[in-house]
Amino acid sequence: MYLVAFFAGVGIYAVFRALISGFYTVKPDQRAVITSFGKAVRAPAEAVPEEAVTDEEVERYQYPNVLVIGPGGPYFKWPWQKVHKVSIATQAVDLTWDPSKSQSTIECVTKDNLTTGVNGQIRYRVNENHLYAYLFGVVSPLEHVMGYFISVLRERIATFTDPRGQSLISGDELQQESPAVEELSEGVSINDLRKNLPLLNDYMEQQCRSTAWRYGIELDAALITEIDPPSEVDRALSAINSTRNQVAADISTARADAEQQITMSNRAVEIASNKAQAEVAPLKVLAETLTKIKGEGGSSALKTYLRNMRVPLLSKASRVIIAPDQAVIRSQATRNS
Repeated sequence: MYLVAFFAGVGIYAVFRALISGFYTVKPDQRAVITSFGKAVRAPAEAVPEEAVTDEEVERYQYPNVLVIGPGGPYFKWPWQKVHKVSIATQAVDLTWDPSKSQSTIECVTKDNLTTGVNGQIRYRVNENHLYAYLFGVVSPLEHVMGYFISVLRERIATFTDPRGQSLISGDELQQESPAVEELSEGVSINDLRKNLPLLNDYMEQQCRSTAWRYGIELDAALITEIDPPSEVDRALSAINSTRNQVAADISTARADAEQQITMSNRAVEIASNKAQAEVAPLKVLAETLTKIKGEGGSSALKTYLRNMRVPLLSKASRVIIAPDQAVIRSQATRNS
């Protein structure tokens, strides 16, 4: 009797275990991988390395390609199989996240040997093409990705130089008409980082493209939002920026004054040139007229024209002197009298 009850209980448990609890579903934002006796079910196709992965990384992280079960169901599994469900939704985590310690900021050293705090977030999601690396490759994939990200970030901050500010304080730049001279606050590492946060974020995203192959986590975006140095360093930087901004303003004012003086000089030269041309123009017209009269009427016509032109002049003259070979006539006639 007891033996029958025992076998009946075993049978009921087997039915419940194999049939009722053997069905499962996968949500739309999930993917599933099945393991049989601890071994993941393989997919027929091999994993294809991505472009950002080097040959050394391909040899080091040779993970098999597993069979991924998409959303839907109900699906059935045997009792010796286990379902590993993973959410592939995009998630965000602070840069300060660390399961081994509590911290409020990430400390980094700049190329000026200044210790600064960096804060922000990264958005990530699990890559369904590399679920083996995420589930079975490492114990804590997110912790590995964060450590890799922070290492790359610190290395980049330690060597970062603003690509626009390399020649801002050179003599050639000061001679050119470029608005970059007004940005003389460049050249200080923290200022460079603050003004180029999008460039820094893009660099971090490019450097972390291989994390999907390594750890099964794909970086969606890097959002570094704050770079805060210590208070005493921040005050010193404010003083430096104020001084350099004042220098930039003085340079702009001097350049504007110089351009105004050059413009006024060019205008004065233009006015003098136009005035000289206006004075020369009647003489040219008179020369052309005399040449035409002589050409058409000869010397007699020219003499007659000159005599007629002298009449109004003689009426205004107070003294007339004739050539020495002629008689000298002095006239004391008043003008128009």
